[in-house]
Amino acid sequence: MAPNENRRASRYVVPVAVAAVAAATIGLVPALAASGDPDLPEITAQELVEKIAASDTQALSGTFKISTDLGLPSFAGLTGGAGGSSSADPQERLTELFSGTHTLRLAADGPDRQKVTLLDGSDEYSLIHDGDDVWAYDSKSNEAYHEKDGGPKDGGHETGGHKAGEKPENLPSTPKELADEILKAADGTTSITVGGTAKVAGRDAYQLVVKPKQSGSTVESVKVAVDAATGTPLKFTLSSTEGGKPVVDAGFTKIDFGKPAASAFAAPKGAKVTEGFPEGEDKGPQGLGDLTGLGDLSGTNVIGEGWTTIAKLDTGAPAPKDSEVPAEAKGFLDALGDKVTGKFGSGTVFKTKLVNALMTDDGKVYVGAVTQDALVDAANAGR
Repeated sequence: MAPNENRRASRYVVPVAVAAVAAATIGLVPALAASGDPDLPEITAQELVEKIAASDTQALSGTFKISTDLGLPSFAGLTGGAGGSSSADPQERLTELFSGTHTLRLAADGPDRQKVTLLDGSDEYSLIHDGDDVWAYDSKSNEAYHEKDGGPKDGGHETGGHKAGEKPENLPSTPKELADEILKAADGTTSITVGGTAKVAGRDAYQLVVKPKQSGSTVESVKVAVDAATGTPLKFTLSSTEGGKPVVDAGFTKIDFGKPAASAFAAPKGAKVTEGFPEGEDKGPQGLGDLTGLGDLSGTNVIGEGWTTIAKLDTGAPAPKDSEVPAEAKGFLDALGDKVTGKFGSGTVFKTKLVNALMTDDGKVYVGAVTQDALVDAANAGR
């Protein structure tokens, strides 16, 4: 996906993610308020999904806190700084969100004006979309990236294969139709209920609780706090079957649904400005991009369904020998991997609290949000 498409798609991450979570079996369970939680009218999961779908929040601002615990070793020394790259590069700076706790300021005013600022003490890192301009700015280094957003606009131009304002075919046109389609798509793999109420950022909210019915998934539950008045998602919590801290706990601590104050961005005096965002650069952990011989990844097979889906890739090449792996990458991979054996032969399972991957020594890769045993079983079955 091109950089412009990435940025345009990012505007719809929250509503699309919520819709995807809801697109499973819905248990029509009314919300019951626990002691100390807001006393809200009872609502079923179907009605709450309709409320989310009907939400038309265009403007908001506030403070957002995100804590991530994937169970990964530290990325220190594996990212950033290599090759003379700028500290304003979004591909590098946003990897910080993969671990630890971070505070962001968010502001949105319709589809063409958004600003996200990552706070780090007195330093700030901002991504700004303002009409045709897209900026990334790092206050610590006083460096910036700038690019013109040349994507399709409203007003009759083609957008995603149809004219702006024209409803694509076969899409639900009302929240009720969307909820009905979700119910039709129920496949018995998931339980979705309304798990009471909560206060989030001073707002009354319902809690949509999503749990796998299948065994073998690493996901214990997904909880989405939904603003009772507007239907806007306020908080997202993803918990692992391993227990401990949530894998992701992200939500507003302050929120205002008023129109944010207008503030066009201009690079400060003396800032180093680079026109155009980097393309085609390897921004993963330093050294991991040096691994070669992965072969053609086009032959991907999907095993299973729902929460226990596993993707199988045959790279056509054996796993690299230890002597072929850069030292930085080997230390990182060793911290993640466990050697395993089975009918399939031998290989290594690379683990996080959410997604696990089995790489066999003969070049096959099994990956999914499933347990190590599920990956080994799939490899043993030779599917």
